[in-house]
Amino acid sequence: MTDTAPSPAGTANSTRALTIAALGTLLTLMAFTAPLATINSTAADLMSDAAGRTWILSSMSIGLAAALLTTGTVADDFGRRRTFAVGAAVLAVGAIACALSPNTLIFVVARIVQGLGGAAVIASSLGIIAHTHPAGPVRAKASGVWGASVGAGIALGPLLAAVLDRWASWREAYVVLTIATLALAVAAHLLVEESRSDAPRGLDPIGALLLATGIAALLAALVEGRQGWTAVTPIVLFVLAALLLAAFVVLELRSATAMLDLALFRHPPFLAATVAALATGGGIIALMSYMPGFLGTVLGIDALGAALLLFGWSATSVVTALLARRLPASLSGRTQLAVGLVGVAIGMVMLTGLSENATWSRLLPGLLVAGIASGVLNAALGREAVASVPAGRGGMGSGANNTARYVGSAIGVTVVAVVAVPAGDHSATALTEGWNTAALVTAAISVLGAVVVAASRSRR
Repeated sequence: MTDTAPSPAGTANSTRALTIAALGTLLTLMAFTAPLATINSTAADLMSDAAGRTWILSSMSIGLAAALLTTGTVADDFGRRRTFAVGAAVLAVGAIACALSPNTLIFVVARIVQGLGGAAVIASSLGIIAHTHPAGPVRAKASGVWGASVGAGIALGPLLAAVLDRWASWREAYVVLTIATLALAVAAHLLVEESRSDAPRGLDPIGALLLATGIAALLAALVEGRQGWTAVTPIVLFVLAALLLAAFVVLELRSATAMLDLALFRHPPFLAATVAALATGGGIIALMSYMPGFLGTVLGIDALGAALLLFGWSATSVVTALLARRLPASLSGRTQLAVGLVGVAIGMVMLTGLSENATWSRLLPGLLVAGIASGVLNAALGREAVASVPAGRGGMGSGANNTARYVGSAIGVTVVAVVAVPAGDHSATALTEGWNTAALVTAAISVLGAVVVAASRSRR
């Protein structure tokens, strides 16, 4: 079925499609955030050194960011249901490999595989929603549900891992994810109707390879650089990333079947959605990725307590994303994105001023404010990712938007790691001061994103 004809399946098919798409996004985000609360026990079991711990937390981002845009194009051209189901199966393979990993290297490779599968699931999910929900209030409500699934996945991943780690071990969380994603792959095949664009652009294999390897090299350079920015490995990786991404841009400008139409960056709604996703990753997601480790090291809060605090932020975003469906239609996507980013920044500023004697209650108000704003932001991002690209290219729009989110997250986590952990001083006082600085820096990233989004007005 193409995107030019309305679906004959009716409301029941739309509901099933939205449910499957939201569950796929939820499980992908659960897999993405699962190691946050159990990094200490995971690293100890795998005998990981400092670099290994960094790779454990960062490796899935590489798979996600490298494959999101490619799998979005594949979904639009070759079938969104098929891409979703295959992605869920690959996500399950990566999860069981994580559960069985004997060492850090195997675990990191398995996490990258999870990222590749999760990329296909996320990129095709918004394409499925766009196909089954017409533009306007109906799609806005569906985008709110999708945005809620993002927050729910972030909330439940660390919580599931922390509970199972206390009950058995960190590995059981990946067994649960394996079973759930395999069941989802089967459900998607049986319950979701196939759809694809009626004007396929064609796969651009060279462009896909250049983009994937370029982004992978960039993220690997950021991870390795945290061990020392003047070392040979990160320098070589940065140079390689620059060359590969430059070659990708040149190729896309000259190609008749470009995977990403770079002219879209001159389209204000697309630019606003992409910048907002980048600022979301570099701001609140980066700070929240660092928070569980900080809570355990400095404030003495265990893995389950840290997961519950993270749950306070992300669960609040779930509720707000669902309520965002009631926002008036006159409120533009650009305004919603800008307001969401400013609200997130306010919440992060409220997380500053900590001392090493701070308790969990000191963090909760800021987390709730950031959660409310994150829900507004997630609901708008899901809608604008599809609305800002040509009809029938929802997978590409989703892929581009989420690529920006995870690249921003990788850059933001690196920035946080640099400013939050002073070189040579790991005392509680120094780490607390580092947290306060990191929260201000990520808040500034969110505000800068809001300014760019607000300035991205369509020309008459």
